[in-house]
Amino acid sequence: MSISVFDLFKIGIGPSSSHTVGPMHAARHFALRLAAEQSLSQCQRISAELYGSLGATGAGHGSPKAILMGLEGETPEGVEVASIAERVAAIREGGRLNILGQHAIDFSYRDDLVMHRNESLPYHANGMQFSAFDGAGELLSRAVFYSVGGGFVVDETAAGEDAITQDQTPLPYPFSTAEELLQQCREHGLSISALMMANELAWRSDAEIKEQLLGIWRVMDACIATGVATEGIMPGGLKVKRRAAQLHRQLKSEQQPLGDASLNTMDWVTLYALAVNEENAAGGRIVTAPTNGAAGIIPAVLKYYLDHCSGSSEDDVV
Repeated sequence: MSISVFDLFKIGIGPSSSHTVGPMHAARHFALRLAAEQSLSQCQRISAELYGSLGATGAGHGSPKAILMGLEGETPEGVEVASIAERVAAIREGGRLNILGQHAIDFSYRDDLVMHRNESLPYHANGMQFSAFDGAGELLSRAVFYSVGGGFVVDETAAGEDAITQDQTPLPYPFSTAEELLQQCREHGLSISALMMANELAWRSDAEIKEQLLGIWRVMDACIATGVATEGIMPGGLKVKRRAAQLHRQLKSEQQPLGDASLNTMDWVTLYALAVNEENAAGGRIVTAPTNGAAGIIPAVLKYYLDHCSGSSEDDVV
């Protein structure tokens, strides 16, 4: 299997890798395609149409904001989360969209961002179609993308084939299934982590791997810190109250020493996972692990290990 750990653990935003991260990537790809085709300066209108699951539930999962930010050139890992709501409101109210931050056009949030709630595209439930037009209404470019999970996006040319094109980089310990992974470990006397590190070295140096993994961990840690400090109601019509901050205060008030056998381990792990999940639901900065829906588990375990187990250090994250 030639998928890097950095393909699985990607810095992005909530609340959904399929409905938020993927659509932002797709919208940006389309905008970059316009620039590559020398059509950007001619473009006077863009329409984005969401189908299937994106059309039916995308509004609640932040798909529209992701589309707009992607068309303006933002990436899930780079966009300033705190600015998104204000920027989307400005586009809706002002009727202007700045493609790739270079070319401003008129944009109607109602007419140019269409949610097809009862229609699907042929190959996947999360389909999107982008179209660009010139001042005379002539079509300049059109593309279909599918958000296939975990933030991965494919265009229509890949539809019907393997959704994710395998990297052909030769690995010292290739595997395609969990059984093959375990067999490789047994044959070579390696732990899973040691085998994965050896494979990862086919793409980047040891120093680069450690630096990037620690960068991912710091985003996870910051997400937990924000989650345990933030109170209020989460976005959406259900008016769900955040619980992580209150639980954090409760656990801290018990004042149990680190490493004490009486410490309720699962309460702390649950708290950290809940903090990430609440940040994800609020559209905050998170790391797919390997999806947004599962984003709380690995940070929670690492946080508990680093903060509650004696002798631990940040180097152990790698």
